[in-house]
Amino acid sequence: MNDTQQTETAILGAGCFWCVEAVYQQLQGVISVQSGYCGGTTDKPTYKEVCTGTTGHAEVCKVVFDPAVISFTELLEVFWSVHDPTTLNRQGADVGTQYRSAIFYTNAAQKELAETYKKQLDAAHTFSDPIVTQITAATEFFPAEDYHADYFNRNPNQGYCTMVVRPKVEKFKKAFSDKLKK
Repeated sequence: MNDTQQTETAILGAGCFWCVEAVYQQLQGVISVQSGYCGGTTDKPTYKEVCTGTTGHAEVCKVVFDPAVISFTELLEVFWSVHDPTTLNRQGADVGTQYRSAIFYTNAAQKELAETYKKQLDAAHTFSDPIVTQITAATEFFPAEDYHADYFNRNPNQGYCTMVVRPKVEKFKKAFSDKLKK
């Protein structure tokens, strides 16, 4: 990154952060993706605490991107397509508030874009059920423990990765081949 490059941050929750990280780190214009927790009340929560569903946090990824290469709207396009935004507190077998569909906006423009996009998708009946994605202001982001970083790439043969993450990544690659890093 050069000194004149402008970056922006998006915080997105679409179920397990291993899936979200594995997708977003492949997009052109994405500089970094970090798994973590946002939206709860516990200070410096651990994975074990978040998994109980009692901290209020969602598993999220903090995506730092270059808006000159990829827009927030393009990040949202990927977001809406890589998970089911119509299931409350659930993604597949992952159940609990920590797996909720959530956009934690970091500025007013992101809030407006996310709300407008959600309304357009609902109006077009893109999904058979209404979108339940939570769109709220970002609270403090807490990085996940180090072993979660780059999880899918480091553990491609782990059971969850082969059964859940890999199929999502493959579907994403087909749908967004024109946006992948070279």
